[in-house]
Amino acid sequence: MTTFALKITALVLMVLDHVGLYFQPFLPPWLFLLLRLIGRGSFPLFLFCMAQGYSHTHSRKAYLLRLYIGSLFMTVFTLAIRHLFPAEGFGYNNHNIFLTMLLVGLLISTLETVQRDRKKGLWMAAGIFAVQVLYFAVFHFVPFVKHNVGGDILAGVIPNLALSEYGLEFVILGVLMYFLRGRKDLFAATYLLFCTAQFGYEAAWSALGFPIQFAMAIALPLMLRYNGQKGRGMKWFFYIFYPAHTFLLFYLANFVWQP
Repeated sequence: MTTFALKITALVLMVLDHVGLYFQPFLPPWLFLLLRLIGRGSFPLFLFCMAQGYSHTHSRKAYLLRLYIGSLFMTVFTLAIRHLFPAEGFGYNNHNIFLTMLLVGLLISTLETVQRDRKKGLWMAAGIFAVQVLYFAVFHFVPFVKHNVGGDILAGVIPNLALSEYGLEFVILGVLMYFLRGRKDLFAATYLLFCTAQFGYEAAWSALGFPIQFAMAIALPLMLRYNGQKGRGMKWFFYIFYPAHTFLLFYLANFVWQP
Protein backbone atom coordinates (compact mmCIF):
# COMPACT_ATOMS: atom_id res chain seq x y z
CA MET A 1 0.00 0.00 0.00
CA THR A 2 1.18 3.53 -0.74
CA THR A 3 1.22 6.37 1.77
CA PHE A 4 -1.81 7.83 0.01
CA ALA A 5 -3.76 4.57 0.36
CA LEU A 6 -2.88 4.38 4.05
CA LYS A 7 -4.00 7.98 4.58
CA ILE A 8 -7.33 7.39 2.84
CA THR A 9 -7.88 4.31 5.02
CA ALA A 10 -6.98 6.32 8.12
CA LEU A 11 -9.37 9.07 7.02
CA VAL A 12 -12.30 6.65 6.67
CA LEU A 13 -11.58 5.11 10.07
CA MET A 14 -11.32 8.59 11.60
CA VAL A 15 -14.74 9.58 10.27
CA LEU A 16 -16.29 6.41 11.68
CA ASP A 17 -14.62 7.08 15.02
CA HIS A 18 -15.88 10.66 15.15
CA VAL A 19 -19.40 9.58 14.15
CA GLY A 20 -19.34 7.41 17.26
CA LEU A 21 -17.88 10.24 19.32
CA TYR A 22 -20.44 12.91 18.42
CA PHE A 23 -23.51 10.72 17.87
CA GLN A 24 -23.11 8.58 20.98
CA PRO A 25 -26.46 9.73 22.51
CA PHE A 26 -28.31 8.57 19.40
CA LEU A 27 -26.57 5.23 18.88
CA PRO A 28 -27.22 1.84 20.44
CA PRO A 29 -24.34 0.96 22.80
CA TRP A 30 -23.07 -1.86 20.60
CA LEU A 31 -22.79 0.41 17.54
CA PHE A 32 -21.11 3.18 19.50
CA LEU A 33 -18.55 0.70 20.84
CA LEU A 34 -18.00 -0.82 17.39
CA LEU A 35 -17.34 2.58 15.77
CA ARG A 36 -14.92 3.55 18.52
CA LEU A 37 -13.09 0.24 18.28
CA ILE A 38 -12.73 0.47 14.50
CA GLY A 39 -11.65 4.08 14.79
CA ARG A 40 -8.67 3.16 16.95
CA GLY A 41 -6.78 2.23 13.82
CA SER A 42 -6.94 5.74 12.40
CA PHE A 43 -4.38 7.75 14.34
CA PRO A 44 -1.62 5.09 14.26
CA LEU A 45 -1.95 5.02 10.47
CA PHE A 46 -1.63 8.80 10.27
CA LEU A 47 1.33 8.62 12.64
CA PHE A 48 2.97 5.91 10.53
CA CYS A 49 2.53 8.00 7.37
CA MET A 50 4.01 11.01 9.15
CA ALA A 51 7.07 8.99 10.22
CA GLN A 52 7.59 7.75 6.66
CA GLY A 53 7.04 11.20 5.17
CA TYR A 54 9.45 12.79 7.62
CA SER A 55 12.21 10.50 6.43
CA HIS A 56 11.71 11.57 2.81
CA THR A 57 10.76 15.24 3.01
CA HIS A 58 13.02 17.73 1.25
CA SER A 59 12.72 20.31 4.03
CA ARG A 60 12.11 19.26 7.59
CA LYS A 61 11.85 22.87 8.70
CA ALA A 62 9.00 23.46 6.25
CA TYR A 63 7.38 20.18 7.32
CA LEU A 64 7.50 21.16 11.01
CA LEU A 65 6.33 24.69 10.27
CA ARG A 66 3.35 23.32 8.36
CA LEU A 67 2.44 21.10 11.31
CA TYR A 68 2.80 23.99 13.75
CA ILE A 69 0.59 26.23 11.60
CA GLY A 70 -1.93 23.37 11.52
CA SER A 71 -1.76 23.17 15.32
CA LEU A 72 -2.28 26.94 15.66
CA PHE A 73 -5.20 26.82 13.25
CA MET A 74 -6.92 23.99 15.14
CA THR A 75 -6.46 25.91 18.40
CA VAL A 76 -8.08 29.07 17.02
CA PHE A 77 -10.70 27.01 15.19
CA THR A 78 -11.67 25.16 18.38
CA LEU A 79 -11.98 28.37 20.41
CA ALA A 80 -14.06 29.98 17.65
CA ILE A 81 -16.43 27.01 17.33
CA ARG A 82 -16.96 26.81 21.07
CA HIS A 83 -17.70 30.54 21.20
CA LEU A 84 -19.94 30.72 18.13
CA PHE A 85 -21.75 27.42 18.63
CA PRO A 86 -22.17 26.78 22.35
CA ALA A 87 -23.74 23.37 22.81
CA GLU A 88 -25.38 21.69 25.75
CA GLY A 89 -23.93 18.37 26.73
CA PHE A 90 -21.13 17.17 24.46
CA GLY A 91 -19.57 20.21 22.81
CA TYR A 92 -16.86 20.52 20.19
CA ASN A 93 -13.93 18.34 21.17
CA ASN A 94 -10.31 19.49 21.07
CA HIS A 95 -9.02 17.87 17.86
CA ASN A 96 -5.34 18.51 17.16
CA ILE A 97 -3.32 15.64 15.75
CA PHE A 98 -1.00 18.22 14.17
CA LEU A 99 0.42 18.96 17.62
CA THR A 100 1.27 15.31 18.27
CA MET A 101 2.95 14.98 14.88
CA LEU A 102 4.87 18.21 15.45
CA LEU A 103 6.26 16.85 18.71
CA VAL A 104 7.17 13.56 17.03
CA GLY A 105 9.12 15.45 14.36
CA LEU A 106 10.91 17.63 16.90
CA LEU A 107 12.01 14.64 18.96
CA ILE A 108 13.18 12.74 15.88
CA SER A 109 15.27 15.69 14.69
CA THR A 110 16.69 16.19 18.18
CA LEU A 111 17.71 12.55 18.57
CA GLU A 112 19.28 12.42 15.13
CA THR A 113 21.14 15.67 15.75
CA VAL A 114 22.54 14.28 19.01
CA GLN A 115 23.98 11.37 17.01
CA ARG A 116 25.69 13.72 14.53
CA ASP A 117 26.53 16.69 16.73
CA ARG A 118 26.15 16.05 20.45
CA LYS A 119 26.44 19.69 21.50
CA LYS A 120 23.88 20.97 19.01
CA GLY A 121 21.53 18.11 19.82
CA LEU A 122 21.69 18.87 23.54
CA TRP A 123 20.88 22.51 22.80
CA MET A 124 17.85 21.36 20.85
CA ALA A 125 16.78 19.17 23.77
CA ALA A 126 17.24 22.16 26.07
CA GLY A 127 15.03 24.19 23.75
CA ILE A 128 12.25 21.61 24.03
CA PHE A 129 12.58 21.71 27.81
CA ALA A 130 12.44 25.51 27.75
CA VAL A 131 9.15 25.34 25.85
CA GLN A 132 7.75 23.06 28.58
CA VAL A 133 8.82 25.61 31.19
CA LEU A 134 7.20 28.41 29.17
CA TYR A 135 3.98 26.42 29.03
CA PHE A 136 4.04 25.97 32.81
CA ALA A 137 4.70 29.66 33.39
CA VAL A 138 1.93 30.87 31.07
CA PHE A 139 -0.63 28.39 32.34
CA HIS A 140 0.01 29.03 36.03
CA PHE A 141 0.85 32.73 36.08
CA VAL A 142 -1.49 34.17 33.46
CA PRO A 143 -4.94 33.90 35.10
CA PHE A 144 -6.88 34.57 31.90
CA VAL A 145 -5.29 31.59 30.18
CA LYS A 146 -5.79 29.23 33.11
CA HIS A 147 -9.46 30.09 33.61
CA ASN A 148 -10.60 30.80 30.04
CA VAL A 149 -8.46 28.77 27.67
CA GLY A 150 -7.52 25.49 29.33
CA GLY A 151 -4.33 23.49 29.35
CA ASP A 152 -5.04 21.29 26.35
CA ILE A 153 -5.93 24.29 24.17
CA LEU A 154 -2.83 26.22 25.28
CA ALA A 155 -0.71 23.24 24.20
CA GLY A 156 -1.69 23.94 20.60
CA VAL A 157 0.22 27.23 20.83
CA ILE A 158 2.96 26.29 23.30
CA PRO A 159 3.56 22.58 22.61
CA ASN A 160 3.34 20.40 25.70
CA LEU A 161 4.67 16.86 25.48
CA ALA A 162 2.15 15.52 27.98
CA LEU A 163 -0.98 17.23 26.66
CA SER A 164 -0.81 16.43 22.97
CA GLU A 165 -3.70 14.43 21.53
CA TYR A 166 -3.41 10.81 22.67
CA GLY A 167 -0.66 11.80 25.12
CA LEU A 168 3.09 11.36 25.47
CA GLU A 169 2.98 7.63 24.84
CA PHE A 170 1.82 8.19 21.27
CA VAL A 171 4.53 10.78 20.71
CA ILE A 172 7.01 8.08 21.74
CA LEU A 173 5.24 5.58 19.47
CA GLY A 174 5.66 7.96 16.54
CA VAL A 175 9.38 8.28 17.26
CA LEU A 176 9.69 4.48 17.42
CA MET A 177 7.86 4.17 14.11
CA TYR A 178 10.49 6.39 12.53
CA PHE A 179 13.56 4.64 13.92
CA LEU A 180 12.14 1.15 13.33
CA ARG A 181 11.14 1.80 9.71
CA GLY A 182 12.52 -0.91 7.48
CA ARG A 183 12.71 -3.37 10.40
CA LYS A 184 9.28 -4.93 10.09
CA ASP A 185 9.64 -7.74 12.60
CA LEU A 186 10.97 -5.52 15.37
CA PHE A 187 8.41 -2.83 14.58
CA ALA A 188 5.53 -5.33 14.63
CA ALA A 189 6.64 -6.76 17.99
CA THR A 190 7.05 -3.28 19.48
CA TYR A 191 3.68 -2.15 18.16
CA LEU A 192 1.86 -5.20 19.55
CA LEU A 193 3.51 -4.70 22.93
CA PHE A 194 2.30 -1.10 22.84
CA CYS A 195 -1.24 -2.32 22.10
CA THR A 196 -0.97 -4.76 24.99
CA ALA A 197 0.11 -1.96 27.32
CA GLN A 198 -2.88 0.11 26.19
CA PHE A 199 -5.20 -2.79 27.01
CA GLY A 200 -3.64 -3.20 30.45
CA TYR A 201 -3.95 0.49 31.23
CA GLU A 202 -7.54 0.81 30.06
CA ALA A 203 -8.56 -2.40 31.81
CA ALA A 204 -7.90 -0.50 35.02
CA TRP A 205 -8.74 3.09 34.06
CA SER A 206 -11.06 3.13 31.03
CA ALA A 207 -13.83 5.72 31.35
CA LEU A 208 -16.00 3.57 29.05
CA GLY A 209 -15.70 0.56 31.31
CA PHE A 210 -14.21 -1.45 28.44
CA PRO A 211 -10.73 -1.18 26.84
CA ILE A 212 -10.83 0.14 23.28
CA GLN A 213 -7.41 1.61 22.46
CA PHE A 214 -5.85 -1.84 22.07
CA ALA A 215 -7.97 -2.19 18.91
CA MET A 216 -5.36 0.00 17.20
CA ALA A 217 -3.79 -3.38 16.45
CA ILE A 218 -6.04 -3.54 13.38
CA ALA A 219 -3.75 -0.99 11.73
CA LEU A 220 -0.66 -3.20 11.91
CA PRO A 221 -1.40 -5.46 8.89
CA LEU A 222 -1.97 -2.35 6.79
CA MET A 223 1.28 -0.73 7.92
CA LEU A 224 3.19 -3.93 7.16
CA ARG A 225 1.84 -3.77 3.60
CA TYR A 226 3.44 -0.35 3.04
CA ASN A 227 5.44 -0.54 -0.18
CA GLY A 228 7.62 2.53 0.29
CA GLN A 229 5.77 4.52 -2.35
CA LYS A 230 4.07 7.88 -1.83
CA GLY A 231 1.24 7.42 -4.29
CA ARG A 232 -1.02 10.35 -5.19
CA GLY A 233 -0.53 13.77 -3.62
CA MET A 234 -3.55 15.69 -2.32
CA LYS A 235 -1.50 16.86 0.66
CA TRP A 236 -3.68 19.87 1.44
CA PHE A 237 -6.88 17.82 1.19
CA PHE A 238 -6.12 16.15 4.51
CA TYR A 239 -5.35 19.48 6.20
CA ILE A 240 -8.71 20.84 5.06
CA PHE A 241 -10.80 17.71 5.61
CA TYR A 242 -9.69 17.28 9.22
CA PRO A 243 -11.30 20.42 10.71
CA ALA A 244 -14.17 20.40 8.21
CA HIS A 245 -15.47 16.94 9.06
CA THR A 246 -15.15 17.41 12.84
CA PHE A 247 -17.19 20.61 12.70
CA LEU A 248 -19.80 19.07 10.41
CA LEU A 249 -20.32 16.06 12.70
CA PHE A 250 -20.41 18.29 15.78
CA TYR A 251 -22.97 20.61 14.17
CA LEU A 252 -25.19 17.81 12.90
CA ALA A 253 -25.17 16.00 16.24
CA ASN A 254 -25.92 19.10 18.32
CA PHE A 255 -28.12 21.28 16.13
CA VAL A 256 -29.69 19.17 13.38
CA TRP A 257 -30.08 15.53 14.34
CA GLN A 258 -33.20 14.60 16.28
CA PRO A 259 -33.46 11.20 17.99
